[in-house]
Amino acid sequence: MAMTIGEMARRSGVTIRTLRHYDRIGLLHPCTVTQSGYRCYDEASLERLHTIRLFRELELPLSDIRRILDTPGFDPADALDMQITLLTMRREHLDRLIQLAQTLKTKGMTHMDFSAFDTRKIDDYTAQAKAAFGHTDAWTEYEQKENARHPGDSERYGRELMEILASFGQDDAADPASDRAQSLVQQLQMFISAHFYTCTIPILRGLADMYESDAFARNIDHAGGPGTAARAAQSIRIYCMQSRA
Repeated sequence: MAMTIGEMARRSGVTIRTLRHYDRIGLLHPCTVTQSGYRCYDEASLERLHTIRLFRELELPLSDIRRILDTPGFDPADALDMQITLLTMRREHLDRLIQLAQTLKTKGMTHMDFSAFDTRKIDDYTAQAKAAFGHTDAWTEYEQKENARHPGDSERYGRELMEILASFGQDDAADPASDRAQSLVQQLQMFISAHFYTCTIPILRGLADMYESDAFARNIDHAGGPGTAARAAQSIRIYCMQSRA
């Protein structure tokens, strides 16, 4: 049964203005437009809007969401699985904060535990999801490897990945086009392929943007020094350009 744009807005909690904007940018078109110019939506439209809102929770740009949804073979169930994982991680984070607050209430400010404020695991998962989700095969491979890991593997691989990224902050990698910097990019690509998902050139190029995002850049710069994330990103872009030549 078709819905007017007002009914669509009420059912979804999205404003009419937003729905019109989504139509203009090609993200969510109405199923039909009447002769009078009224937009009408159906259940498939509502389902697509629901998936859009899931991706917005990952803070993906609307242009990226449109590309992902229009990718052949995209499965909305994968997006839902990812969202469940992310929400579970956020819930665990909130549980730790609640426990800390309760402890402070009973024991006072002499009991301080800053680990409860650490969101790096959530940030890293979100960033990895942003980089990989547009490539269905890569995301499937990542899940398979994650499910097959032994206890402690994920943390170890995460540390080793950060060690490679931190190496871009060393003096011998100061020039992003140098042999040392380009060798590090190759090492990074091989490491990701071995432990996370097949890191193709398009995916590697997307990781360059990810490493410069606020959440990831803070961790990389903390490990390798100020500017390390930007240097790693530039080194990756040069590597990808040379690989296309």
